[in-house]
Amino acid sequence: MKIEKEAEKILEEFSRALEEVPELEETYYIVDNLNRTREDEEEKTEPGKILRNAPVDDDGNIVVERGEWTQ
Repeated sequence: MKIEKEAEKILEEFSRALEEVPELEETYYIVDNLNRTREDEEEKTEPGKILRNAPVDDDGNIVVERGEWTQ
């Protein structure tokens, strides 16, 4: 069948490609290099920029869409 011939061709090409991969020694990593943390840094925010684009009503309240509960 055509599919079997194509599958065999793919496997042959893959086998040839694997032959070109050089054999390397295993690499070992030092465990204490993992999961390093950093100090928290304060980011300057400007809520006024966000609120500037928000729609407001006549009383100055921000108008938001009321969400629907889903089950």
